[in-house]
Amino acid sequence: MNHRFSTSMVTVFMATAALSTAISLLAAPTSAQAPKSSTTLKTPWGEPDLQGIWTEEFDTPVQRPPSYANQEFFTEAQRQELDRKRAVHYGSDPRQERGSAQDVGGAYNTAFLTIKRVGPRTSMIVDPPNGRMPPLTPAAQRAAAADRRFYLALLQATDACKNKEPACAGGKYDPTPSPRFSELPPRYHAGNAARLNRSDGPEDDGLQDRCLRSGLPEFGSFFGGSFRRIVQTPGGVAMFYDVNQGQGWQRDIVMNGGPHLPANIRQWFGDSRGHWEGDTLVIDVTNFTPKTDAFGSRENLHLVERWTRNGPKTLAYEALIEDPTVWARPWTIKQEFSRQSDEENRIYYEPRCIEGNVGLPGLLHGRRVQERDFAAGRGPDPRLQDAVGGVLSVQQDPLLQ
Repeated sequence: MNHRFSTSMVTVFMATAALSTAISLLAAPTSAQAPKSSTTLKTPWGEPDLQGIWTEEFDTPVQRPPSYANQEFFTEAQRQELDRKRAVHYGSDPRQERGSAQDVGGAYNTAFLTIKRVGPRTSMIVDPPNGRMPPLTPAAQRAAAADRRFYLALLQATDACKNKEPACAGGKYDPTPSPRFSELPPRYHAGNAARLNRSDGPEDDGLQDRCLRSGLPEFGSFFGGSFRRIVQTPGGVAMFYDVNQGQGWQRDIVMNGGPHLPANIRQWFGDSRGHWEGDTLVIDVTNFTPKTDAFGSRENLHLVERWTRNGPKTLAYEALIEDPTVWARPWTIKQEFSRQSDEENRIYYEPRCIEGNVGLPGLLHGRRVQERDFAAGRGPDPRLQDAVGGVLSVQQDPLLQ
């Protein structure tokens, strides 16, 4: 399931909601104009004031769909048509065949998704001009291919491959379980939404199943939205990310002008060092771990973020993303955030993840029960069951085509 290629969503469409309601919500008029500049707001100690709860009001793909070529912005007519198509698409609750292995393994349908209106940009990526990520280096291609081969090997004896479902794209069906079930992955399994088709330990599940988040750069989620709360003190900036279904995390920006941590000290969300350039907060982020993954980039990821308050209720975000071991050149994204109501959000309820963190032990225990039953001649071989799943409607979102 390709969650990464669309931003977070705010308005919840329940599967039981009437299609006419979905259409009416999407048909409301929206503005394609970028926020206008205004006098910069200041903190009591004189720094630009970025504080508040922020979220992106629109859905924008990270990469530009090929059908829009070099078109940077949608026309208003295109946005209205996409809103109409998405209302029908999600309002009718498309999903896998009910009762199939992929449907049960996926567990989620559109009742768990939140969608927003289509944004003015055809992609978050603004450089390269085609709105697409640069080509992968040969080394990155080999690493990604090795990860995929291992993933498909564990899936090969399941109905997902037998029925040529999207989860098995690029693989082939073999009724004999792969001998690779006993192997470690080629590198640490850092799939944010992807699961390996086994449950030998927590690391076989996706990061989201483990109440973790891949980290920076953070572009949102189909599940539960994406918000960031910025708090400033004299000489300090902190950001709290509330994303997905409980994968929130805290980020502290070091503002003392000191150098990055030594190269042997690695952190899940990197080492963020910030400074002010006029009204813009510039954050340089390095020292990621090899256990996180941003579109294939791991410990060599380097980000340069720029946060600018360009209106009372608007915040512009820009990030230069580079890793010469993964991409042929750096690339740049832009997002526009809107400030949320402090009054409506004055009480914050901590997000929960997988039923209070007891879901994952339950998954592992369930797998051991299946294995014991199979060994005793009861029940199917768990290696023949697809535990990967996915939400098919997300993959077929008209905005991504």
